[in-house]
Amino acid sequence: MSNYTLDFESSLKEIEDKIDSIKATGIKTGMDVSDAVTKLEDQLLEEKKILYANLSRWERVQLARHPKRPYSSDYISRITDYWFELHGDRYFSDDPSMICGIATIDTLNLMIISQEKGRGTKSKVFRNFGMARPEGYRKALRLMKLAEKYNIPVLTLIDTPGAYPGLGAEERGQAEAIARNLFEMAKLKVPIINVVIGEGASGGALGIGVGDKILCFENTWYSVISPEGCATILFRDSSRASEAADSMMVTAKDLKELGIADAILPEPIGGTHQDYNQAAETLKEAILDSFAELIKIDPEKRIEDRIEKYEKMGRWSDG
Repeated sequence: MSNYTLDFESSLKEIEDKIDSIKATGIKTGMDVSDAVTKLEDQLLEEKKILYANLSRWERVQLARHPKRPYSSDYISRITDYWFELHGDRYFSDDPSMICGIATIDTLNLMIISQEKGRGTKSKVFRNFGMARPEGYRKALRLMKLAEKYNIPVLTLIDTPGAYPGLGAEERGQAEAIARNLFEMAKLKVPIINVVIGEGASGGALGIGVGDKILCFENTWYSVISPEGCATILFRDSSRASEAADSMMVTAKDLKELGIADAILPEPIGGTHQDYNQAAETLKEAILDSFAELIKIDPEKRIEDRIEKYEKMGRWSDG
């Protein structure tokens, strides 16, 4: 099955199909097709380098949503030496779209709070497509406070199309749950690192997105509203999402330039779905390096720096 499913990747798929066709011919006829395959593979690599180095903002949004992109569970299984999942918010229920637990990465003990979209129809429905309900945010907060009690750093992995907007979620206090998390995370005494691994949409992402460092994979986006939602409001036309993405400046590069993201994590050529292990190794290294730096800072100083970081975000004009 081809790795190339997005519209802007059609040229790559054509080359890949040619490679597959030539290989199949070689098997059927017994002919040596290695030279032709090598030539096309070199061409494919060059095309990939050019294409992915010049993606538009909207194309990066699409790549962040790629159906084969690794999700939180894929990273957790690859970067942790020990993982024990914890459940429930102690108020209403457990929320499968928010995966939380105690983990060890090398010698570092930490609490992982992550959003999980699910892969395959059954899993997606079970995980509610990565859209957390109030009990998901309350579970996250409960475990962050537990981490604070035992002086364990907190890592959050952000990947959601937004918080669940259903009637039941609103009745149980969706907005309050997210707001409470923002308030509590701002003054949590342990180090917090937020990593955007896919798409970070709206309050659904912000609900676990306050921390000392924000790291973003290269082909991710993070904003208070999706480009489609913004286009619907501004232009009354969701099909103009590409224009909205440019206006909103949603990509990792934009966030770094605006002083929101602290670092951009490089991806394998073509996206993290091209090589799960390489992406996981990049993430693991960044996590260990960042926590090693943050742990040395006095907790009160760390909180002051965290608050100052968020106060500096944004551009203001009186004119």
